Amino acid sequence: MPDHTYRAQLQWSGSTGAGYRAYPRAHSAVAPPAADVVELSADPHFRGDSDLMNPEQLVVMAASSCQLLSFLAVAARAGVDVVGYEDDAVGVMPADVSPQRITRIELRPRITVTAQAGPDPAGVVAPLVHQAHDECYVANSLTAEVRVDPTVVVGG
Repeated sequence: MPDHTYRAQLQWSGSTGAGYRAYPRAHSAVAPPAADVVELSADPHFRGDSDLMNPEQLVVMAASSCQLLSFLAVAARAGVDVVGYEDDAVGVMPADVSPQRITRIELRPRITVTAQAGPDPAGVVAPLVHQAHDECYVANSLTAEVRVDPTVVVGG
């Protein structure tokens, strides 16, 4: 089986000639073949534009998205009917760690399943969440600790 490859193209223009405080951080990115351009900047703590997403948010978003997609696949294979999934993910980058990096990502999915999950839906879903975490390519690619703390509800 051939390797999977992923492309991303970034574009920035400006000048760093006036020093660290003066150059623009805004840039754009696209991941072909998708045509949607994402406007990005640095984190506001690093003189970026708070109205634009930053790379740190993209890392957290990638971890959350990968967990979702891995979980849906695992749940579908197990015959569990998931009808909703929301996550409020948080990444932590301590100021006193060198080199600076995201050290922890906390995923807190709220997973809604149908009543067919049985009398203990959390007991059915929890092992699937952990299996999905083990299979998540993004989490497996990061040096940051990725924690998953799900809440399971019955609905739909």
